[in-house]
Amino acid sequence: MPTAEPSPLRPPEGDTWVALSPVGLPSEEATRWAGRPDCGAVVTFRGTARDHSRERPDVTELAYEAYVEQAVPRMDRIAIEARRRWPDLRCVALLHRTGVVAIGEPAVVIVTSSPHREAAYASNRFCIDSLKATVPIWKREAWDGGEHWGTDAQHVVDLEDLDADSAGGSA
Repeated sequence: MPTAEPSPLRPPEGDTWVALSPVGLPSEEATRWAGRPDCGAVVTFRGTARDHSRERPDVTELAYEAYVEQAVPRMDRIAIEARRRWPDLRCVALLHRTGVVAIGEPAVVIVTSSPHREAAYASNRFCIDSLKATVPIWKREAWDGGEHWGTDAQHVVDLEDLDADSAGGSA
């Protein structure tokens, strides 16, 4: 059974890196890890904590909580499904923060690599869209005068229940 990596995060020996972390995410290291001699394309998505959300211009802090026993296996399933859809995919990293994330810091990092850009781009989009829809991770926004858990939250679904359009399509 997969488990979240202890901090600090270190790249795995294999081609899939899935982790939750209470400390900063190593986005540059993940990009280097995914760059292999047989890969002409490495795509990195960094979702950073921003200072606003819908109808709230003054967000000062984000915090994330995850149901680890469910989140990590679901992240693994996303990587497996991405490899099924894009067979020439080489490396897949799905890294997500827990705890307080400062404005401007990465909350999520998705890295995919393949011999050609089409698979790397499409699989990266699939991974972030699927993570947001299927992995039990909750966000708290704080602002001057208040806070709220689950702003713009959506119902967590199983990967098998996503339609192709809501999770980045297929190859």
